[in-house]
Amino acid sequence: MRIEQFDPTADAGSLRACHQISLASHPYDVPFMPPPSYTAFKGGWAAGWGLGEPRETWLARAETGEPVGCYLLRLPEKDNQEVGFTELIVTPERRRSGFGSALLAHCADRARLAGRARLQGMAVDGSAGETFARAKGATGGIDEVLRTMDIDAGLPAKLAGLRAAAEPHAAGYEILSWQAPTPEEHLAGLVELQRVNVAIPMDEGMEPMAVDAERLRSMEQAALAMGVRYYTVVAREVASGQLAAPTEVAVERETPEWGFQQLTSVRREHRGHRLGLLVKIAMLELFAEQEPGVKHIFTGNAGANEHMIAINEQLGYKIAAVFRFWELGLAGS
Repeated sequence: MRIEQFDPTADAGSLRACHQISLASHPYDVPFMPPPSYTAFKGGWAAGWGLGEPRETWLARAETGEPVGCYLLRLPEKDNQEVGFTELIVTPERRRSGFGSALLAHCADRARLAGRARLQGMAVDGSAGETFARAKGATGGIDEVLRTMDIDAGLPAKLAGLRAAAEPHAAGYEILSWQAPTPEEHLAGLVELQRVNVAIPMDEGMEPMAVDAERLRSMEQAALAMGVRYYTVVAREVASGQLAAPTEVAVERETPEWGFQQLTSVRREHRGHRLGLLVKIAMLELFAEQEPGVKHIFTGNAGANEHMIAINEQLGYKIAAVFRFWELGLAGS
């Protein structure tokens, strides 16, 4: 087997080979999600969704030249500087043949050379990925629960009832919304929200993603360039003008029936006013107007995030799968 590094911004052939490996693996690894479009795959592997962090992409070929596996290695510089994050894939028909072990060893070496002490990758509970991670001695983190919601004819009535019960608790707040890019007048407030809302459960030793105005703009521009429509809804306290609770959902051009929930949180000093529920209700109503083709929304929460899980269950989200990050120590190995 040959493992060769390639530039995903210049080598479309290798990038498409990696995408085909991802598509072939999809029914085995994440069948509950829509197959990754090439545009979305490129957004992650080539553009890095605008995060501006170093990354490496490697493609493995059998002696015949056939692509058999690949991996992406992310090397954050603004947060989690001891960690390398990998997405490692082997074609289903080539699994249990040593290719995954060789790719993982190669990836670990590259992360170690980059000065990383830990290597992390995600696997769904009960999947071949979990079995592989355990066999390699990786340690599993906290459970992350993936949920989906179907948008059906009964949803508007359900939302109206939930809003009527919640609004009396939210006197003094107003709801704002926009489609990316974020209006300049709200940029600083949204960045501040993402900085202070870091109380979500995380694996031990992990840091939240560092966000500033430049990085937020870069992420928005990368998404727009990939044909992603990105919506934000926030609750704002009228008296102070302070943004108190955001929710964000993205729709990809090539999977228009799916919305992908991003951040939802409530600033600590504004909790107890049902703002998390109200911004999610407002987002669903916005989608009914702006994205009538969306039929399902996908979200994820740490299993310990009881408050947000309760909100999602009120809205009708159902568990699709559970995953976690698996970690290998690299120091001294």
